[in-house]
Amino acid sequence: MSRIQSCFEKLKSEKKKALVAFITAGDPDLDSTKSIFSIMEKNGADIIELGVPFSDPLADGPVIQAASQRALKNGTNLKKIIHLVAEIRKSSQLPIVLMTSYNPVFVYGQKQFVDDALKAGVDGVIIPDLPPEEAGEFSADANEKGLDNVFLLAPTSTEQRVRMVAEQSRGFIYYVSLTGTTGVKSKVSENLKGKVQSIKNVAHLPVLVGFGISGPEQAQEAAQVSDGVIVGSAIVKLIEQNGNPQKRDDQIGDFVSRVKQAISKAG
Repeated sequence: MSRIQSCFEKLKSEKKKALVAFITAGDPDLDSTKSIFSIMEKNGADIIELGVPFSDPLADGPVIQAASQRALKNGTNLKKIIHLVAEIRKSSQLPIVLMTSYNPVFVYGQKQFVDDALKAGVDGVIIPDLPPEEAGEFSADANEKGLDNVFLLAPTSTEQRVRMVAEQSRGFIYYVSLTGTTGVKSKVSENLKGKVQSIKNVAHLPVLVGFGISGPEQAQEAAQVSDGVIVGSAIVKLIEQNGNPQKRDDQIGDFVSRVKQAISKAG
């Protein structure tokens, strides 16, 4: 059983919802990423999503785009991130998912990427610009070797696409609650409950809600109708605003803890 599956089995048995915390790897640098990872784990994150910086991302809003630019300027790349995961694995067994554009994987070599990612301790991957219709070769290799390939659904997804993703996704399904890019929003989508339920009617995997979850109140609202939430831009913004590492880590720890407490009330 994979770390991701074990995580959801444990949460289900405890009647809890998952908190997935996203940060851009290498922002402000890789050593800080390792420290922030530990802070988020200590404060209740169940899964951590490491963003792979890329110069021309598909779905990132301005906050995460800026983080990617800072990370790229520091020389962060996919190979260094995989090495970072191997370092993290010396002290943590928390599930780790990489979110990346396909280009870095293609340049790396997708078979080599799957092998190296798994060897380092990566549990899953989200590639927004590699849809299920085009992911056959990659998914086959990933599924054979045990790397969960997580697909996304959106408010505009047709019933046919929902069924396709329900069949092909591994680990969990990422429901993008809003059309557009990532970012901090003022409220969750009004039709969130109906959309998530329509996915859960055909999918056996956990359905997590991401994009626009900016704080505890929204997280609790989203968790009431899903299996958990993914929070990214709000955390990345705290990193951007705090040059002092201790102040940054304290604020991230407090934020993650408050979101975790909020979604615990939604179980």
